[in-house]
Parts: sequence; C-alpha cells; structure tokens
Amino acid sequence: MLYQLHEMTRNLLAPWVHQAQANAAFLTNQTHWWSAMPGAERMAAMNELFHRIGKDYQKPAWDLHEVVIDGQPVPVAEREELALPFCRLINFKRHSNDAAQVAAFKQQPVVLVVAPLSGHHATLLRDTVRTLLRDHRVYVTDWVDARMVPLREGKFGLDDYIAYVRQFIEHLGASQLHVVSVCQPTVPVLAAVSLMASAGQATPRSLVMMGGPIDARCSPTAVNNLATRNPLSWFETNLIHPVPGNYPGAGRAVYPGFLQHAGFLAMNPSRHLMSHWDFYTSLVQGDLDDAAAHRAFYDEYNAVLDMPAEYYLDTIRVVFQQFLLPRGQWVVDGTRVDPSAITGTALLSIEGELDDIAGLGQTEAVHGLCTGVPAARRQHIVVKDAGHYGIFSGRRWRDFVYPQVRDFIAAQHADEVAPRRRRSASVTALRPRRAAG
Repeated sequence: MLYQLHEMTRNLLAPWVHQAQANAAFLTNQTHWWSAMPGAERMAAMNELFHRIGKDYQKPAWDLHEVVIDGQPVPVAEREELALPFCRLINFKRHSNDAAQVAAFKQQPVVLVVAPLSGHHATLLRDTVRTLLRDHRVYVTDWVDARMVPLREGKFGLDDYIAYVRQFIEHLGASQLHVVSVCQPTVPVLAAVSLMASAGQATPRSLVMMGGPIDARCSPTAVNNLATRNPLSWFETNLIHPVPGNYPGAGRAVYPGFLQHAGFLAMNPSRHLMSHWDFYTSLVQGDLDDAAAHRAFYDEYNAVLDMPAEYYLDTIRVVFQQFLLPRGQWVVDGTRVDPSAITGTALLSIEGELDDIAGLGQTEAVHGLCTGVPAARRQHIVVKDAGHYGIFSGRRWRDFVYPQVRDFIAAQHADEVAPRRRRSASVTALRPRRAAG
C-alpha cells in the first residue's frame, strides 16, 4: 500500500506544486508591477523552492549533441543499437564531413559503458560519456525503469543482468571491445566476463572497474553496514512494493525509486538541507548562475527509477551479505564464477580516496581474484581527495582520471591493432597480382 499512498499524495499535491511554479514565474516577470512589490523576490524564491521539492522528476535527456575534439565541435547523434525489455543499448555516434576525421573515428577503440542499475538513471554518467567520446566509439547501457516494463516480460534478477551484459559484449565483438563499469555493475560485469572465459569464449580487450563493491568486506561503508545489519527478509518486507495500476508495469514487485531517493538524502541530510537554503538565497539575491547549477544537479539527482525486486534482493544477498564473488562460491546457471579464468583481458581498477559508497579496497580486490591476468596488464589508481562521484564525473574525472583511462585503453587497443595490421600485410603480400591492362 505504500506505493499507492505515495502516488495518491503526489496527485493531491500536484495542483499546489504547479501553482507554486506559476507563482514564481509571475513574481519574477519584470513586465508586471507585482515583481516590484516589496518582498517579491523572497515570495518567488519560496514558491520555486516548494515547486522543486514537490515536483515529479522525469528521466533526464542525455542531451549529448556535440563533443569538442581538437578544439572543434563535432555533432553527436544518439542511436538505439539494441532494445531489450529491461535495457536499451545506446550508441553515441559522432559525425563529420571530413573524410580523414571519419576514418580516424573508425580506428578508435570501441567502449561499452555499463551504467549502474542502482536508483539513478544511466544519464548520471553523462559527463563520463561526453569525455570518452573525445577518443572512443561509445556504447552505453540505458536501463529501463521497472515500473514501465509490463509483467508479461517476466522477472529480472542479477543472473539476467549478467546475461544482458554478455549479450551486449557478444553483439559488439568482445575481441575488440573495452568495457567500463561504474559502481554496482563491476560485480556482474566481472561475472559475465569470467563466465565467458570459462566457456572458452573471447573476452574484452580490457576492463575498467570504477568504485565498485567487488569485495564489500573491505572498508565497510554505511551502505555495507545497512545490508549486513538486517536480514534479507527485512528488505523484502519493508522495501519491496507492487507498482500501482497507473503504470505499464502494474503489479510488478519493485524497490521503488522514491524510497531509494529518501535513502540517498538520509546519507547526507545536512548537506542537502544547506544546498536548498543556498538555492533559496541565490534566487533572492539574483545569483542566476548558482541557481542554474543547483537546478541542473537536482534535476539529475532527484530523477530515480524503480528496480526489479528480484534484481535488488539478489544483489543484497550475493554482493553485500554472502560475498559470494570474493569467496569463490557464486554459481550462475550451474557454473561457478571464476575470475581466475580470465587471461586475455587487461584490468584497470579505480577508487576514490574518500568514497563513502564503495570503500577503499573494495574495487582493488578484483586483482586478487583475476590471477590469470599478468601483472604487467593490471593497474590500480586511487584518486586523492575524490568521493564516489568524483572518479567518473567532474573536474577530477576529466583532468586526472580520464587521461589515465584513455592511455590504458589505447595501450590495449594498440596491442590488438598491431597483429591485425601484420596479418593484413601478410595476406596482401601473398595475394597474386593482376596483370596490368
């Protein structure tokens, strides 16, 4: 009933929320005398703040229309590569009228960015993708809000997530692919590649694992403590609810986005309270740049999706309670997940020194599992003074982390391209020449 109560409350508040938006626009309209009334700025600010706290936040657009390469803007088009019930594989394709530039694009590494399915939409990685587009051909997993997936599509658990990742890797061609996983997907991505290696399949050229709970026993955070403090039945009883009838996924059991959002806010309540107070102050003082930055951040932060119940509960059990991956006891479809089977994939792990979601050592633990990867092809980076989001978004990501990711991928790509060129040259040398004329 909690989800239904939330929807009812949201619908009851909707007229007041929309009226507050209209009031704010009216009181800031410089062509009307009301904007000159004493206290108009404060009234407008209060109305906009109420509107933003109470409004329903939709999934943000990717809004990636161009990328700057060598100082010049290059158009980018969003294209759907594959569409599965719970995820869309998106390609951000760069376009140019310069034949030499197009040829250069085709020679660049192909990167699959596996976005988290952990509350926020994949668009949270917009800065990650935009930066990668400078030097790579980029594909992204764009997960679908579970409340929008009809019941007839069946359930979706952690094993299904792994199957999706394998399908995407195989579709793009593992032998020439570089996979970047951010936060939660580090675990299922490692599982997917391990299973592919155990089955004798080709595996990606490289894996870049950023801030993920490979071994959640290392440096436990508040997220880890919550999972170990309560039994799985507590999560199922208190956090799982059916989708109401006004959505396509009516009746599907989910971990609702609004509950996840409440959890996000509860982790740093004073910071968010101060941020909203600063927003109000900026509006009153006419500081439009700071106000715009606040809107941009919270438009993304407040937009959340519902997670399938099976997937969420599987993740709590496998990753945060039983630690099956680092203990070597995780079995998927009858096969044990064995990261030591991976031999031909280079490995880069990245952690933030101040990460309060995946503590120091949780991602680095991947090196102790992937013993089949030569030490020369493994690398670990700790980003000083960076929190969780700082390792894949913002100035530290662009100026410090990305150059190292770019160079790491480029080195593995060069190792793959050189043998191909030699084979091509050999074939050309052996091919009989046609007589002239």
